[in-house]
Amino acid sequence: MAVADEFLEANTRYAAQFSKGQLPMPPARKVAVLACMDARLDPARALGLEEGDAHVIRNAGGRAADALRSLIISQQLLGTREVVVIHHTDCGMLTFTDADLRVRLKQELGQDADFPFLSFSDLTRSVRDDVAVLRGSALLLPVPVRGFLYDVQTGRLEEVA
Repeated sequence: MAVADEFLEANTRYAAQFSKGQLPMPPARKVAVLACMDARLDPARALGLEEGDAHVIRNAGGRAADALRSLIISQQLLGTREVVVIHHTDCGMLTFTDADLRVRLKQELGQDADFPFLSFSDLTRSVRDDVAVLRGSALLLPVPVRGFLYDVQTGRLEEVA
């Protein structure tokens, strides 16, 4: 059975007990969480979030540059007034450079990628850089922005920015 078919079966069970269809569109806690897409990090569980509490924006590395569009919409149209950035230990973004990935794409697919992959070599610096990008963006409101590292071994957060 394909994984998507397993998802459909799970969704049937979920929908049979679903009772949160009346939640408002704006997040109740007025916060946007920017996190890495790594499967070992479940932001809702790690932060104690329920449906309707927060916007959770995920991408490779939890990078701010990839999330600006979503954060602008989150603030301007849906009222978020705080941002939390979460990167994590043992991140795949530490395992390559943008140049390496461009070479691989050219070799394997015959294609050039003319955009940044936003790889990094220093985990703490990546959080601080992303927090600085968000704090310094003229397209975002001057709201609190805090940055954390999530430890995939312990499940704990450490504030680093």
